[in-house]
Amino acid sequence: MVRDRQDVSSSGIVELSAVGTVEEAAHRLECLLRARGLKLFARIDQAAEARAFGLDLRPTVLFLFGDARTGTPLMQRYPGFALDLPLKALVWEADDGSVRLTYNAPEYFQHRHGMSAPPFGGLAGLMRQAAQASFAVA
Repeated sequence: MVRDRQDVSSSGIVELSAVGTVEEAAHRLECLLRARGLKLFARIDQAAEARAFGLDLRPTVLFLFGDARTGTPLMQRYPGFALDLPLKALVWEADDGSVRLTYNAPEYFQHRHGMSAPPFGGLAGLMRQAAQASFAVA
């Protein structure tokens, strides 16, 4: 079951419960991003980076992704939007061992940049799909 937790007025963060391990959920997200034709700018294994310095961090993978055809017009109209692009998604393991997929709500961008409507209409659906095990990946 995917559970949304969102309070756009304060943090703008959407947190979904994801099925499987962090690696499985991260793999689903990466496959979905590529299938939708989005550019994956980076996939950062933050736990591995921490280990390189002798530090412990629960499994945590950060994705930076986007599409210049969508982002460029937004940055042209709202130059400060460049601070929020590329888009980011975080797949991580919570204290209780559950897996989460977290991203910024489109409504947050709308509020932050004074837009008339939320951008990235398909983002929530893509994230929900990545969080679910019912999406088969090759």
